[in-house]
Amino acid sequence: MIKTVLFDLDGTLADTAPDLAWALNQVLIEQGREPLPFETIRPVVSHGGMALVRLGFEIEPSHPQFDALRNRLLEIYRANIARETTLFPGMAQLLDALEARDLNWGVVTNKPAWLTEPLLEALGVRHRAAAIVSGDTLPQRKPHPAPMLLACEQAGSSGPQCLYVGDAERDIEAGRAAGMRTLVALFGYIGNGDRPEEWQADGAVESAPAILEWLEQHNHLARAV
Repeated sequence: MIKTVLFDLDGTLADTAPDLAWALNQVLIEQGREPLPFETIRPVVSHGGMALVRLGFEIEPSHPQFDALRNRLLEIYRANIARETTLFPGMAQLLDALEARDLNWGVVTNKPAWLTEPLLEALGVRHRAAAIVSGDTLPQRKPHPAPMLLACEQAGSSGPQCLYVGDAERDIEAGRAAGMRTLVALFGYIGNGDRPEEWQADGAVESAPAILEWLEQHNHLARAV
């Protein structure tokens, strides 16, 4: 049976795209460039600051300005981290429902802790999470399973007792490598070139409430066995 539900942060637990897109466009404007449409930026958000700089400036990390642009992007983002960011629709109710069923939950993200923790605090859920593993908590990051296994330890569950929900292929790869069940959050930042049906997840959900439906069906079947 599943005892712990773990979430990716950007594009799964929280809709961070508006603030990250705004921060990228502020840097573009500072550099004398035209801002990009939100629809262009949204699918890239789950891949972090480096991917956003690549998108906005069409340069690679070897470019001499890359690090400065990324640092400026993150500086602006940190100062406006919850300007428009919210939990995805139905997510607050899902967290309540998990806790009401004596299940716990946590976050495993590649976002660094100096951004993860203030964001979870601003969203009012940091103190409720049984596990928080950020991109710099360990030397390894997703798709490596080590962050997932640390979250299991923090939450008091084994890999097979955990469900991981994410919106990127690396999320599903990491969860599977840690022995977890996995779900693709189709409501997240899925790009046009993504093929979630090929990620070998245990399922895909269109909304936060659908996570609870999947979980209850899985645990019902587990009880029957």
